[in-house]
Amino acid sequence: MDVGSLVYDRPDLGKFRVHRFALVSPEIYELERRRIFDRCWLYLGHESEVPEPGDYARRVVAERPLFFARNRDGGLAVFHNTCPHRGALVCRTDRGNAHVFRCFYHAWTFDTSGALINVPDIDGYGPDFDRGQMGLRSPRFDSYRGFVFVCFDPETEPLRDYLAGAAEYLDLVADQAAGGMRVVPGSNRYTIKANWKLLAENSIDGYHLLPTHQTFFDYLSRAAGAGGRDMATLGNRQGFGRSLGNGHGVMENDAVYGRPIAMWHPCYGEEARAEIQSIKDELIARHGLDRAVRMCEKSRNLVIFPNLIINDIMAVTIRVFQPTGPAAMDVTAWELAPAGEGGARLRRRLDAFLTFLGPGGFATPDDTEALESCQQGFHSGGIEWSDLSRGLQREPRGNDELQMRCFWRRWQSLLAGTPHVEQYERGLPPGAVPKATPSPS
Repeated sequence: MDVGSLVYDRPDLGKFRVHRFALVSPEIYELERRRIFDRCWLYLGHESEVPEPGDYARRVVAERPLFFARNRDGGLAVFHNTCPHRGALVCRTDRGNAHVFRCFYHAWTFDTSGALINVPDIDGYGPDFDRGQMGLRSPRFDSYRGFVFVCFDPETEPLRDYLAGAAEYLDLVADQAAGGMRVVPGSNRYTIKANWKLLAENSIDGYHLLPTHQTFFDYLSRAAGAGGRDMATLGNRQGFGRSLGNGHGVMENDAVYGRPIAMWHPCYGEEARAEIQSIKDELIARHGLDRAVRMCEKSRNLVIFPNLIINDIMAVTIRVFQPTGPAAMDVTAWELAPAGEGGARLRRRLDAFLTFLGPGGFATPDDTEALESCQQGFHSGGIEWSDLSRGLQREPRGNDELQMRCFWRRWQSLLAGTPHVEQYERGLPPGAVPKATPSPS
């Protein structure tokens, strides 16, 4: 099939469809590896994970083993996790602190800047052996507000240009604490037997929230009691979807649940109310009323194309998904918190994170079941196209699909090798902030 025909994009007709071949085909998956994951900026980790000289953390990014480290001068370094000698993994544990990195196979040893500093029986290589040419190799990398990305294509635009409007939303996260944000040690890891693009869709899909996660909102209603927000408030909350350029998209809505940054909910307990208000007061003093209220009382689900999710909802979660085939992905999630946060505040944040977003929480098993069910349904046959037309003929709401369509437009342009053109929807320029409108269920 012609990859250029896999997305049917006709805003003038109110039609947007994706052919399901894009979600099941091994050939499409191989094209994605070469034309998307070999060319785009991909999330690696957060600078706070390696705060001290010698700290390191390893990752797999686009099926490539990598690790990043803080060198002895305090700079950030990123390396391909392969020994230049015979190829073995050099970094063999997920995280730690090391003075040197030593390959277990033949004991070649490298310093924290990647230089080769020791080779057993180096005389055996003769006088022309150039130690300076045999250090660890680094991919192209850069960071923005502590978020570290790698790119395997030297021709791709700089990271800040690639992020486009998504940078504003990373700022909204990074500015939540005067002392900066940190990744809480530990992670959630799980697999989903579904195409990776389904999780990109799901993460910015407000339409499924009430029917799929009804149990969670029933729980919140019981926790809130008579003084809490009811389901009608949830169904009529204000919000919008937004295209941010380069395939990035966001849905931003009124938060109707607690937010550890500074939005109290009865599930936190009455004893937390004053403390949360004090956090909000500090944010207002630092950022002004409008921006502070947006930080505290709005929720955001952000997709940075192709495979990074920042959920700034009842907790701030970094979620990255690595496709391992046309119908499988590995997912890893971390919790982001203010650098100095501890005690009851941190416990409250982690509880909010795990209660909804953890692998055993209210949301993640629901979403996993939904995506795997879709993947199974694709094989039934009879239906060729999936529909993402919701909201094309009205001002975009938070539970419409504008933010998903911008993802698919970028996906199609990269796979087909055609220029990426942001579409105007209902007269809304790409990157513009829509007026928030109710999103009735």
